[in-house]
Amino acid sequence: MNCINGSKSANCISGGGKMTLRYLYLEYKSEFVFGAVLLALVVISYALSPLIDAEIFRLFISPIQNIAIVTVTIINTWALWRHSEGLRIRRYFSGMMACLALLTIIAIFQRLSMGNSQEATEGIFSFEGWEMLFGDIIAWLFLAYPSELLRPGWLSWKNAITRLLPVIFIGVVDYFVPWDLRWLLVVVPIIWIILLYRHVRSYRKYCEDNFSSMEETDERWVIRYLLMMLILGVSYAVLCFLDTPTRLFTQQWLIFFILVYTNDQVMFRSKPWLEKVESTEPSEEVEEPVLERTEAVSEVEVTNDANAKYRRALEEWMDKEKPYLRQEFRLTDLREVLPMNRTYISQFINAEYGCTFYQFVTNYRIAEAKRLMRENPNMKMQDVSEQSGFSSLTVFGRIFARETGLTPSEWKISSDNS
Repeated sequence: MNCINGSKSANCISGGGKMTLRYLYLEYKSEFVFGAVLLALVVISYALSPLIDAEIFRLFISPIQNIAIVTVTIINTWALWRHSEGLRIRRYFSGMMACLALLTIIAIFQRLSMGNSQEATEGIFSFEGWEMLFGDIIAWLFLAYPSELLRPGWLSWKNAITRLLPVIFIGVVDYFVPWDLRWLLVVVPIIWIILLYRHVRSYRKYCEDNFSSMEETDERWVIRYLLMMLILGVSYAVLCFLDTPTRLFTQQWLIFFILVYTNDQVMFRSKPWLEKVESTEPSEEVEEPVLERTEAVSEVEVTNDANAKYRRALEEWMDKEKPYLRQEFRLTDLREVLPMNRTYISQFINAEYGCTFYQFVTNYRIAEAKRLMRENPNMKMQDVSEQSGFSSLTVFGRIFARETGLTPSEWKISSDNS
């Protein structure tokens, strides 16, 4: 295997997890398809909404949509709080649902007090200032969830209010100056979403450093959630410039869909970061990866000797026991042969093999799959994927193609012909 027999600076797997366009397409194909379909539905909805009779929308469709939003937020609040199981993220999401229900009810009564007017206001924006502020606060609530998801423990009242300060500042300044600053309220939520995307890479790195399968992490769900938020943010921006009486139709059904879809996903997330993680401080029982310095040997030489010893032990264990065939194989399982804590093991894999734990294990699994296909030409691909440690045939096909440039079937044919 190239990650075992090659130099320690080489990447474990082809591509080394680099975020090329091909890598992104193969890794997140289903997420991008989901986003593309949802975006297409939104575009079609905006194109068709002017065909809806304005009076029917005002008297029937809009009230039904608002009632549906309030109902689902109340149900979500109750369900997530009742089934929070002590999980901080679920309680936060439950609180977010409660705030969203309250905001929606306030907005409904505000519009009723204004006579349900759907006419465009003066200026280039069809929304009143208070409506745009409500839109930003709703975006703020929705984005609190991925903020905690990507950076566990980050979400606090202080951090949440700090993020909301630009919106409050814009609202106050706009009231006192002669210029129309409401366009900034359109931009702020999209900036929040873009900034959150920066943390997806570091979250993936955390998952790759600790898990042998990305299917048991929430990274793919985070991508899908942020795509929904981006589409919602763009829809909100478009909405601010429309003056058709039925302009709220698309945004309201989109919010309803996100609420229903997201609640189901939040209830059943695996949440790997919530598992008890060993302290980063080495315990007294754990041997350090660097042996004590002696007068006869320099520190660098001792370090290299120690790491070489651990490397040999790890590779012998991987070849003999084949722990990578277990789908639930995790970084902490390496403590069977590496007398280090979790942090040192992760650093050891990164330094010695130039890759993450996930990439390290993936290389073994792909090599095992190749061996099975060579030695068992008639074996079904489903059996190959299961016996090489992959969680499913779909995952096996995607990862194999991403790392080798060929599908398993194509590789098998090329191997037979060589």
